[in-house]
Amino acid sequence: MRQKRMALINDITGFGRCSIAVMAPIISTMRIQAVPIPTAILSTHTQFPIYHFDDYTKHMPDYIQTYKDLNLEFDGIGTGFLGSKEQVEIVIDFIQSFKRKETFVLVDPVMGDHGHLYATYNQELANSMKDLVAYADILTPNLTELVTLLDRPYPETIPSENELAEMCASLSLKGPQMIVVTGIPVDDKHIMNFLYDHGETSTVLVDRIGPDRSGTGDVVSSVIAGGYLNNHTFYESVKKATEFSSKCIAYSEELETPTYYGLCFEQYLSELGDF
Repeated sequence: MRQKRMALINDITGFGRCSIAVMAPIISTMRIQAVPIPTAILSTHTQFPIYHFDDYTKHMPDYIQTYKDLNLEFDGIGTGFLGSKEQVEIVIDFIQSFKRKETFVLVDPVMGDHGHLYATYNQELANSMKDLVAYADILTPNLTELVTLLDRPYPETIPSENELAEMCASLSLKGPQMIVVTGIPVDDKHIMNFLYDHGETSTVLVDRIGPDRSGTGDVVSSVIAGGYLNNHTFYESVKKATEFSSKCIAYSEELETPTYYGLCFEQYLSELGDF
């Protein structure tokens, strides 16, 4: 018997509270060994006016080969922002190499928001992400990413729950059976998270607090992954993740922390220890 272990495939950013710098402490607090696999190393993330960026793509195969040679086993695999088709292919190879029957894969398809893809995304990379989605057990897209993965236009109005259910059902045919569409603004005061779980749907509503903050998706996906790996249901994991992130956002607003500094999650990290 050993401690549970999760591979975190994402970039490492020194200042700005995002990616592995957020995922690793959250996963570790939830009593799971976090194993970072960097896709890039940054001093600050790209919303800062200045940053140092080191693409780690060429090093990733040798880095991962060590784990293959050690015959490591992972109980969970989580992926975040990927910057190229080559990185997606490396991640797919990693999943094919390490996914056992008991291993679950969470894919956060970090592609865009508010109806627009990020500047780093081209059609080739978007198509590659569709290939990666096929390996996901849990998928955490926002509305922009959901419609992009389905090759549909961004809707002019917020889709109904029936429409969201239809879209998730279509996407589930490609692989993932647990999907949460995050951060849907239903009105000025509330944000809805829409869950699709093996054909069953539900929603988790949270208060809308302040403007968007960088790294929020990394906090949410990490708590979902940790909760699910700790044998909580998909719904329980999403509910905990959204409540935790809301509390951290409120605290960040109270401190008047700049939005690109991310979520001040450290204050409440201990609350995840028994989840």
